[in-house]
Amino acid sequence: MQINTNNNLDVLKSKLQNNKDNKKLMKACKELEAEFVKIMFKEMKKTVPKDTLMQKSSGREIFEDLYTEELATQASTNSSLGLAKLIYEQFTKTNMRNFSSKK
Repeated sequence: MQINTNNNLDVLKSKLQNNKDNKKLMKACKELEAEFVKIMFKEMKKTVPKDTLMQKSSGREIFEDLYTEELATQASTNSSLGLAKLIYEQFTKTNMRNFSSKK
């Protein structure tokens, strides 16, 4: 019985490369979810009535925008809405279909 080590190494390298690609894809999906949450938070903030007694300085507006961005990032990384997972699954299914149709 002869074992072809070149094919086994190629398969192993391919799996490692796919694992790295999958991690990058999941990171991109989480970033997309964070952007979605950020947009959602900003739109929700627009519905809150403005305070007419005190005007906001430009520094405070910048701070609040940065705070909203950080909240969105933390919300998507700590307690996911599931959007990143759905996008990831959709991309991997699409890639598998494209890969199997090329063979």
